[in-house]
Amino acid sequence: MPVFSGNELAGWTGGQWENGLPPSLNGISNDTRNLPAGSLYVAIKGRNFDGHAFVERAFAAGAAGALVASNADVHVAGRPLLRVGDTMKALYDMARGYRAMLGIPIVGITGSVGKTTVKEMTAAVLSAVGSTGRTLGNWNNDVGLPLSLLSMERDTKVGVLEAGTNHPGELAPLCALLKPAWGMVTNVGPVHIEFFGTQEAIACEKAEMLRILPPNGTAVLCLDGKFYDTLREAAPCRVVTVSLEGKADYYCRKKDGLAVAVERTTGEEMSFAPPLSGDHNLVNILFAVAAGRGFGAGWDSIRTAIENYKPLPHRWNREHVRGVLFIDDAYNANPVSMKAAIDTFAGFPVSGRKWLVLGDMLELGAAERELHEEIGKSLVKFVWGGLIVVGSRGRWIADGAEAAGLSGVTVARCANTLEAAAALSGRIGKGDAVLLKASRGMKLEETKKQYVLLVL
Repeated sequence: MPVFSGNELAGWTGGQWENGLPPSLNGISNDTRNLPAGSLYVAIKGRNFDGHAFVERAFAAGAAGALVASNADVHVAGRPLLRVGDTMKALYDMARGYRAMLGIPIVGITGSVGKTTVKEMTAAVLSAVGSTGRTLGNWNNDVGLPLSLLSMERDTKVGVLEAGTNHPGELAPLCALLKPAWGMVTNVGPVHIEFFGTQEAIACEKAEMLRILPPNGTAVLCLDGKFYDTLREAAPCRVVTVSLEGKADYYCRKKDGLAVAVERTTGEEMSFAPPLSGDHNLVNILFAVAAGRGFGAGWDSIRTAIENYKPLPHRWNREHVRGVLFIDDAYNANPVSMKAAIDTFAGFPVSGRKWLVLGDMLELGAAERELHEEIGKSLVKFVWGGLIVVGSRGRWIADGAEAAGLSGVTVARCANTLEAAAALSGRIGKGDAVLLKASRGMKLEETKKQYVLLVL
């Protein structure tokens, strides 16, 4: 975490220190559960909570100061309080001031799916060029993104940060804060469509990452996407394309069990062992390759970064339990990522049978039943050991599968993950594989934990 001075933070926010001026603050946080010692605690008022209620707890946890609203009834004897008109605005003011002070190029990433994977891969690749800052985990919203900016060390040479949205109008202020030199839109799909209405509206929102780019900036887009033309028109600068086909600036082909990334303009190529399964992840890798080459990374360093990539939790994490392979891809789900995971799993080599444990996809609005049923109908293309669905919406996946002709396999409709674990118990065995996929709110990874308890 970078070290800030009290005067620095007061200058950026226009606030006033009360009870003295801390000589330094080691980082900035809004979470008392993992507050770095000596840091500044930011009291943010949300819809369901007020961070001002935790100021005393923050100091007990080791905070050196707290950012609080001027009108907040917060008084901690002898403890430095930075009083500001609005703590959320002040958080942005601090991030904006620090971002201007750093003066570094930033790669901004958005999209319906794949943001975090592309961010992690791109940051790993660019680390070979210089000190690289990145979004903390998946902190890509209105609070997480400014905190991620404020977490980058002062010697950072390039930043790689993702910006997410689930309501119209949320992305523009995040992009304005980032001021990216490079902008990537991984793809556009019916994610959070409950709040956007149409995929076209989602594409328009994602294009904010491109509209903000300077004339000498760079946009990286997937040539295969349905909304490629819409996104390209939004970019006021040069556009670099990626694709699984040879018409893009960076494309990929498979050879002898390896993947080969090709730079079309030079004809140079790089063979590598993909760290993640699925064609969609090859496209994710190409985004990182394009950024790496654009920032001057050599092919050998790019290969090393890609092959050493380790996914974050619940993103295609594999674990064997008594001879059964569980693939935990339960971080989140929407029609795009659900289909990609199923297609990838269908082609995954296993000695036994393949079992699907699928759950609700949330925030799909009026089309939610149809979109779940479409996932179910797509299952009949493959051979499965069984289909276990979890949740009220998950049942529609089973309905769609059976309506499309899925038969001769176990189909179980479960209310929760404990029932799903029980449905697997006694049916799966050595050599089998199980895919877990649903929206984050379903916490479908609990199925594996409960299965372990059942078979112990």
